[in-house]
Amino acid sequence: MPLNHPTAARRSRLSAALDALPDADRVDAILVSNLVNVRYLTGFTGSNGAVIVWASGGEPGDDTIATDGRYTSQVAEQTPDLPAVIERDVATALFRLADAARSSSGGGSLRLGVEAQAMTIAAFAGLRGLAAEHDVTLVPLSDTVERLREVKDAIEVESITSACAIGDAALSALIDRGGVAPGRTERQVARDLEWEMFARGADAIAFETIVATGANSAVPHHRPTDAVLQVGDLVKMDFGAVSGGYHSDMTRTFVLGEPAAWQREIYDIVEAAQRAGREALAVGADLAAVDAAARDVIVDAGYGEYYVHGLGHGVGLEIHERPGIGAAASGTLPDGATVTVEPGIYLPGRGGVRIEDTLVVTDAAPRLLTTTPKALRVL
Repeated sequence: MPLNHPTAARRSRLSAALDALPDADRVDAILVSNLVNVRYLTGFTGSNGAVIVWASGGEPGDDTIATDGRYTSQVAEQTPDLPAVIERDVATALFRLADAARSSSGGGSLRLGVEAQAMTIAAFAGLRGLAAEHDVTLVPLSDTVERLREVKDAIEVESITSACAIGDAALSALIDRGGVAPGRTERQVARDLEWEMFARGADAIAFETIVATGANSAVPHHRPTDAVLQVGDLVKMDFGAVSGGYHSDMTRTFVLGEPAAWQREIYDIVEAAQRAGREALAVGADLAAVDAAARDVIVDAGYGEYYVHGLGHGVGLEIHERPGIGAAASGTLPDGATVTVEPGIYLPGRGGVRIEDTLVVTDAAPRLLTTTPKALRVL
């Protein structure tokens, strides 16, 4: 992650979020061990690390990162604004540092937040054993950093936009050279699409590329096989690139040869549902209501039972992030959320259609980051 990411500002936001926790969850500091969250807060990209961030009220010590000896030079380069501890057991090292800082400040008992969803039972048991030896109370917290990550800053949006542009360009190049055509296999098409993304600067593939032809297109998360693309098939392609650590996500569905009436029908319905979902995106919009805007189009057309997933999800340092957009979702869309809109219809044994874009939610209007046309394309 480049050093111009505002990591200090992100840690300040986390400190403020800790201050705002209800009394039952009040903490003096949080031990962040989820590596994605560590990267978000510090810029460190190693495979072993943790960071302690103090609540802003009465802070007794400095935010500190810990990693092991393999990353001594890397942590110095990537996190020059943070003191670093080099020790194999990073969580234990930071625990002791926090306890010592609190004790030296005369602050009394330490309440230390831990990321409950990111810790193994064994890791938590180890910290609990340490806590029992000291005047420390462990406070399990959930999604504290993930909630901050829902709102993307300008540099994050720039990185996601870059990843989306790579995906758009790669798909266009693949189609232009006849890479999606009868006689090719799903695996061949998937690998060629991934090559095109790497050729255009992708750091990595966002997830295992989905290429699903014919009846396989009715499986939402089909994995590519040696199935051969044939004239008359629907071909569903769901893929993404990583740029600067940030992901893109896009799905397009094509038809090989002239579409049958049923193929055009479900495509038109999904396209209308996707448009309704995009238009429902707004700052403060209820997440379940956004899902309903798209789902109602499919239900009203008589295909509700064949739409088997939620409308979308957040995208960023991970391919699936908060907020989730679905029928059972709670909460609202914040300004700066980057989300997907991806309704689908899946007819078992026949074929399916999904259309997906990545967009950023703004006060003005949602902005498309994936720009490949959505009209039904015959290949």
